[in-house]
Amino acid sequence: MPFISFVIPVYNRPQEIDELLESFSHQTSKDFEIIVVEDGSSLSSQDIVDEWAKSLSVRYIFQKNAGPGPARNYGASEAVGQWLIFLDSDCLLPHDYTEKVMALIKEAAFDCFGGPDRPHEDFNATQKAIGHTMSSFLTTGGIRGGKEKADRFYPRSFNLGVKNNVFHAVNGFTTMRFGEDIDFSMRLLEAGYKTMLLSDAWIWHKRRNNFRSFFKQVFNSGVARINLETRHPGTTKMVHLLPSCFAVAYPLAIILAFFFPVFFVFLVIPPLVVFFDALITLKQLKPAILAIPAFFTQMFGYGTGYLYAWVKRKIFKEREFNAFEDSFYK
Repeated sequence: MPFISFVIPVYNRPQEIDELLESFSHQTSKDFEIIVVEDGSSLSSQDIVDEWAKSLSVRYIFQKNAGPGPARNYGASEAVGQWLIFLDSDCLLPHDYTEKVMALIKEAAFDCFGGPDRPHEDFNATQKAIGHTMSSFLTTGGIRGGKEKADRFYPRSFNLGVKNNVFHAVNGFTTMRFGEDIDFSMRLLEAGYKTMLLSDAWIWHKRRNNFRSFFKQVFNSGVARINLETRHPGTTKMVHLLPSCFAVAYPLAIILAFFFPVFFVFLVIPPLVVFFDALITLKQLKPAILAIPAFFTQMFGYGTGYLYAWVKRKIFKEREFNAFEDSFYK
């Protein structure tokens, strides 16, 4: 039996599955199986998976659309590996990913791990800018799993490994559409299991290629934080409130700048810091410039999503919800 079972949910992204499976074909260690779970897509990945099955240990299964959590659970129920590794369909693996991971987990003193992500040199400038913003310490990147911060480490499902028996012991993922991976990590930690950041187990991770879809994504991340706090009281930290503070304070500073010019200083500092941080990290001018609107999109998207959900759930006592239900993938 394979040591690792990779589980990959996909929704209407057959080209991404093709590219991801190609990266699997270049792995230096192949003691694994791959399970692709089609989550009710109208654009099927089956032909692509069947073609790669000639050279890889990969299987295709289909379910009616239920979301990424149930899709991962379905794939896990079919998996036989000692470890499960969940990837998003928009990921690519460096050639030594499986070799590094196997060396790190064979004698693991932990039950679940998360790995960071990086932008590929072939990604376009917008993807690089958004990817940098998602992982930067200047934004919500510090709370999304790229580094271990003051808070406990919560692996994210774009690159998450967990022992097979532990996954089933905590009943896998819930039906949450956003934040389901953090909810999984929280429940795992609450059950007494241990998580670990494996810095060497990095992957390339594509990002949204326009700011409109990026806004929808981070808005729902803000909404998810309120949903998570409701499910796991006390897990919201000060760092989670920073985008909302920024979303309120920055427009206020714009208004005040018309009456007190000194506030113009506060308006120019954030974009300048973001630009130079991105330029130093990415070493490319265009992505560094685009990192500025990416930064504002993330901060305002996450911040307003959090405030919107706080009002609906805490004041009006509404049930758990997501935004952009009908247009998220458009």
